[in-house]
Amino acid sequence: MPVFLFCIFWGGEPVITKDFRINEEIRVREVRVIDSNGDQLGIFSSRDALRLAEEKQLDLVEISPAAKPPVCKIMDFGKYKFEQSKREKEVRKKQKTISVKEVKLRPNIENHDFEVKAKNAARFLKEGDKVKATIMFRGREIVHTQLGQKLLKRLAEQVQDISQVERQPKLEGKNMIMILAPLTPKQDT
Repeated sequence: MPVFLFCIFWGGEPVITKDFRINEEIRVREVRVIDSNGDQLGIFSSRDALRLAEEKQLDLVEISPAAKPPVCKIMDFGKYKFEQSKREKEVRKKQKTISVKEVKLRPNIENHDFEVKAKNAARFLKEGDKVKATIMFRGREIVHTQLGQKLLKRLAEQVQDISQVERQPKLEGKNMIMILAPLTPKQDT
């Protein structure tokens, strides 16, 4: 009993739709038939249901194979696949991919350099990206981790109006990392 998985290629990316049995692929004896308007026609043998669909020049599509008896709908399957691919394309268009941008600092950074890094972090946050602030310790600087924490807290305070701290400063090896996420706009309820 073959079940096909339809792939529609749209813009180089395969869009996988739900797998359906159509027309002659439906091998059960009886099916519950729904017409193209959504009205239930009743329980038919699969041959009679297929004949009914062919009279209307449409396809018989098994939409609920687990039901007793399986539910089939009379529809234009090509049109259905096309509309579903359009819907999936719209969903992909509305998705926002959030990337993580990194700002690297040193524990003994000068004020002007810090301001430049803070402006870059603010710009990334305004664009909707997360910011990974990393302080790199070299040699004996690792003894003074409190300087790194102070620096990361200063950065968080500098951009607190457009961000929130997603992950507090934490030492990982010779780097101290803090992650800032952009503030989500509050919606009225």
